[in-house]
Amino acid sequence: MNDMFHVILLGIIEGITEFLPVSSTGHLLIAERWLGARSDLFNVGIQAGAILAVTLIYWRRIWELLTKWRDPENLDYLMKLIIAFMITAVIGLVAVERGFQLPKTITPIAWALIIGGFWMLAAEQFAAHRPKQSRITWTVAILVGLAQMVAGIFPGTSRSAATIFAALLFGTHDREAATEFAFLVGIPTMYAATGYELFKTLHGPREVHVQWGDLVVGFVISAVVAFIAVKWLLGYIRSHRFTPFAIYRIALGIALLVFLPGGA
Repeated sequence: MNDMFHVILLGIIEGITEFLPVSSTGHLLIAERWLGARSDLFNVGIQAGAILAVTLIYWRRIWELLTKWRDPENLDYLMKLIIAFMITAVIGLVAVERGFQLPKTITPIAWALIIGGFWMLAAEQFAAHRPKQSRITWTVAILVGLAQMVAGIFPGTSRSAATIFAALLFGTHDREAATEFAFLVGIPTMYAATGYELFKTLHGPREVHVQWGDLVVGFVISAVVAFIAVKWLLGYIRSHRFTPFAIYRIALGIALLVFLPGGA
């Protein structure tokens, strides 16, 4: 019973934090200190639950891009999504082949939260003084792909924060347009990551015990909670800045450094 409660709690944490710019990976690693470590497949699987929520929210936009791809504007946007995804995928595969693993200690996560928070505050100020335009440029597409990879390498950075603010700083100055592109790029990225982890689990050199019940429950909980969180966020950013999230990141990072010194 306690184990299932932990699964539900992790699903809720993932659903809330995956698309808010506060770092889901960082929060999950912190939560697992008290709730017990989970497999990479479980963590990526519940992230895929959150991605499913975004897929449902943006299904009309996705359908339009796929069925009306001959339209020059849609084709341009679709190609930029593909390039951003491919950059992340290629660099990610190279990192995996070289044996990269996420850090499991708290200190680097805390610093990533703090640095990312101050970066968000500075980026908001900078973007606020630039003319508003919603077009996604090729520069943005490339940098969003790179930003996804940076967020994957440094837990606590936040994929949504890195990609949204890459778009805000180097191209579009429209929070809604930047958020949409960042979220749409995340859809194939996380589905691919889930598929890769599933393939490794089922075809690995040694037998790995997978608790499929936990994975399914975490996936569903994450999807439901993420759907609510993203709907709220999309309404919030129409008239508000990301400043409260930046302040939260800084406060959380400082608290981790103060109360969990050493990062063990």
